[in-house]
Amino acid sequence: MSWRIVAVGRFALGRPALARSGRAGDARQRLGRSASWHRDHLGASTPARTAPATIRFVTATAIALGFSPVARAESIPLFAQTSSAPIAYVANSNAATVTPIDLATNTPGRAIRVGRYPDAIAITPNGKTAYVANAVSDTVTPIDLATDTSGRAIRVGSSPVAIAIAPNGKTAYVANEADDSVTAIDLATDTPSRAIRVGQYPDAIAIAPDGKTAYVANSNAATVTPINLATNTPGRAIRVGSGPAAIAITPDGKTAYVANSYVNSVTPIDLATNTPGRTIRGGQGPVAIAITPDASTAYVVDAANNSVTPIDLATDTPGRAIRVGSGPAAIAIAPDGKTAYVANSDAKTVTPIDLATNSRGRAIRVGSGPAAITIAPNG
Repeated sequence: MSWRIVAVGRFALGRPALARSGRAGDARQRLGRSASWHRDHLGASTPARTAPATIRFVTATAIALGFSPVARAESIPLFAQTSSAPIAYVANSNAATVTPIDLATNTPGRAIRVGRYPDAIAITPNGKTAYVANAVSDTVTPIDLATDTSGRAIRVGSSPVAIAIAPNGKTAYVANEADDSVTAIDLATDTPSRAIRVGQYPDAIAIAPDGKTAYVANSNAATVTPINLATNTPGRAIRVGSGPAAIAITPDGKTAYVANSYVNSVTPIDLATNTPGRTIRGGQGPVAIAITPDASTAYVVDAANNSVTPIDLATDTPGRAIRVGSGPAAIAIAPDGKTAYVANSDAKTVTPIDLATNSRGRAIRVGSGPAAITIAPNG
């Protein structure tokens, strides 16, 4: 028998409000409908008196009820980051693992064990350590990328579903979906600080390139909360579309783009004034977004129709959708800007996209329920 988790990620959809009585009860209420139901209903108006939950198009096992997952034995290579070859790291939510991928050959390596339901991953700017947010364990797992070895888990808030690391590499910021907070972690000591209050159901976080401000997308509040990182103080919320599920910032730090999963749109925000701009329409169920290094294009993952939509940022015009695998949940763009990689949670694959032609390549097999992907900075 299998279950489907519907409340730990970046895809917002209405559901009855959860009684916040602890992770175990929360997880049980996350069990939900089939992927076909979600695809049929994405983009519909939010029902009254409901709280959005984050949707991952993944088939979970008894992990949602507290049982330990069983990893599948695989005869695949183990490699750490010992050369200049680019490496991507994929968090497999159902398998409680992270899969490294050698992007020179698109070869997956041996899975690295982490906490239960890993839902987000970020890498320090020096490329030495990855930090994985485990949504059911309520922890963050550090991974030494020289050896691909997991370290001691760090306790954070309830249902951590997003993570970002400051440009100076000193602090990680973790969005805790179930208690409406962000936890800062001192990476020199792996010590968490007191929680920072934000809006309801924070599902995504991005940090400006100058390292001064973090921006948190609150899916149930339809807002983005700026946080002053010098004082860890939240600022005035910025109104965006319904069900903001993802956020990305341009390399020059001038504009953030927020994917609004309820209303099939993207909202640009002028970060000099924290003013939302004109809504960009397009896509179905946008759950993730990434911007090319030259800031020319944003690529938006549309979970409802298994595709990625490019948006020309000079004109804010969406282009033709690119088909990917089933249940796309996350996207990362290589530092050279030539290729995007999309994690497909239903298909248990990653789809590479050639950004010169917007054509997809051959899918790469990873673990069960890939929910997040990132690429090491030296890639």
